[in-house]
Amino acid sequence: MKSQQIRQTFLDFYKSKQHEVVASAPMVIKNDPTLMFVNAGMNPFKEYFLGISESKHSRIADSQKCLRVSGKHNDLEEVGVDTYHHTMFEMLGNWSFGDYFKKEAIAWAWELLTEVYKIDKDCLYVTIFEGDASENLERDTEAYDYWKEFIAEDRILNGNKKDNFWEMGDQGPCVHVLKYT
Repeated sequence: MKSQQIRQTFLDFYKSKQHEVVASAPMVIKNDPTLMFVNAGMNPFKEYFLGISESKHSRIADSQKCLRVSGKHNDLEEVGVDTYHHTMFEMLGNWSFGDYFKKEAIAWAWELLTEVYKIDKDCLYVTIFEGDASENLERDTEAYDYWKEFIAEDRILNGNKKDNFWEMGDQGPCVHVLKYT
């Protein structure tokens, strides 16, 4: 499957789940002194996550162009070291602003991967946030319990804060990464 088809299938799938499909924001951020470039798919929605303003849509899907050269949690030094850190890339995102949360997000991710993209379930692993004792953050047992409905427990891996959690300020959304082997 070509990248254009993967992207369009993703957007069509979330449109069928009542998401408003929006265009990629420009990579150069205007009116935000904290970032020079969009370095993550969530950047264009920062004002919604931080409660500065409200989105016109409670559900959004997009394919965001990103440039990995800036940000509080910069991992530019990882570019070229592994197979998944790149300098320029697109992030496919489905976003809920107070409309749904982990249960639906997990169920739809599984449906998209296994029923729409037809990825063999035996080739998939998922991660959950393992917690961080130094910051008194607990393991995400809620996501773990939802994932158990779809995948064997030995395919649910713990992801640490460095690899599985991006922050926008003192707190921020946790990203659950699906891994394909």
